[in-house]
Amino acid sequence: MVAGAVLALGGVAGGSPAGAQSERSEIAQGGDGGCGPAGCVTVIAVSGLIDPLVADGIIEELDETQRSDDLVGVVLQLDSPGVVLTDGQFTNLARRLDRFPKKMSVWVGPSGAEAIGGAAELVALSPDASIAPGSTVRFDSTQRLDPAEFGDLLPSEPGQLDTTLEAEPAQKAGVVAVVAPTLGDALVGLDWFETKVVDVGGESRREPVTVVRFVKLPLPKQLLHTAASPAVAYLAFVIGLGLLLFEFYTAGVGVAGVVGAVALLLGGYGLGVLPVRNWAVALVVASMIAFAVDVQTGIPRFWAAVGMAGFIVGSLTLFDGVPFPWIAVVVGIIGMASMMFSGMPSMVRARFGTPTIGRTWMVGEMGEVTESVDPEGMVRIQGGLWKARANRSTPLSVGDRARVVDVDGLLLEVEPEEGGAKDYRELRKNRGGDAAE
Repeated sequence: MVAGAVLALGGVAGGSPAGAQSERSEIAQGGDGGCGPAGCVTVIAVSGLIDPLVADGIIEELDETQRSDDLVGVVLQLDSPGVVLTDGQFTNLARRLDRFPKKMSVWVGPSGAEAIGGAAELVALSPDASIAPGSTVRFDSTQRLDPAEFGDLLPSEPGQLDTTLEAEPAQKAGVVAVVAPTLGDALVGLDWFETKVVDVGGESRREPVTVVRFVKLPLPKQLLHTAASPAVAYLAFVIGLGLLLFEFYTAGVGVAGVVGAVALLLGGYGLGVLPVRNWAVALVVASMIAFAVDVQTGIPRFWAAVGMAGFIVGSLTLFDGVPFPWIAVVVGIIGMASMMFSGMPSMVRARFGTPTIGRTWMVGEMGEVTESVDPEGMVRIQGGLWKARANRSTPLSVGDRARVVDVDGLLLEVEPEEGGAKDYRELRKNRGGDAAE
């Protein structure tokens, strides 16, 4: 390779489609913005799981390239942890790539990119595929594409299956043809990508003649593709459920309800695309119902514990066969626990904290004093801590049994279990009424 190729194509290699402002950007020789005499190469950036939206986008670009005389070929810039397509969808995509009448190549990059499972099989379909140093390829133990139609795409050595192959081992295994540090190197290494050698300051360097054009999904499809990643789908789904439950206990429809509905739709779409265990999804939804039972009372008790157990089990077993970042699970579980054991009960107590709405059930309940009530302290009623005030100024000590006799907002009035104070003013009033009769 001629020295300076990376410099000559630095703009191409660094121009990631993710940073483009429009849906399609072109780098053309000259100022007319056209493809020029050497034509154009379309670079399709594929990042994340290959889902139906990505597969359709690739096929659309293949069709457009095939129809245009100015487009000479397609290069897939691949960074994917796998494929979430049905066997029919995956086979159709592979056929379109394998039987594409123009030129086609795959570059696994930039450094740190990966191609796993079905994505690795797509790499093996290209005879002149390349990979960046620091990127990896890993095949599953079973080929998903029919070997009778596509040939044996797996490495010949059994020890290379279910093993992460870095750049040089992947080249030795015949998975890729070239190790190319940048997209520019990958393009220059293609015999159908036209370049010219120029002299710059006494140094020979290769400059592209073929124009490079980047494409990416339109914004709405990008949003749905993002929602179809495991972490985003899970968090959006549980946030949506949590916000809708929160909205159920507030007056009217507010921001939480709208945001929750949108998050639930996006999360539901993502779960519909990804391979999930239906019983785990049902368990997560059922846990919300269990949470709601105790949220209604304002005190986390038995059903809150049942809901938390179901939510944890459902979260840990939700996805089947796709990588699921542990940080997303931790965030989801801790966030839901904080919301259901602290945030929601506090909100409900504040929202319905009057003697006439939702609290009358506490009158007559027995509890335990956890902080001396003299005249105010804390009592535990059915597992929940409440601020309390001594009724008729009768003090209670830590460990005493206390009976709720009245509720004033968020403050409970309590008296001892035995020997509660009597209001002698009421007794005199009653005696006076008896004497008058």
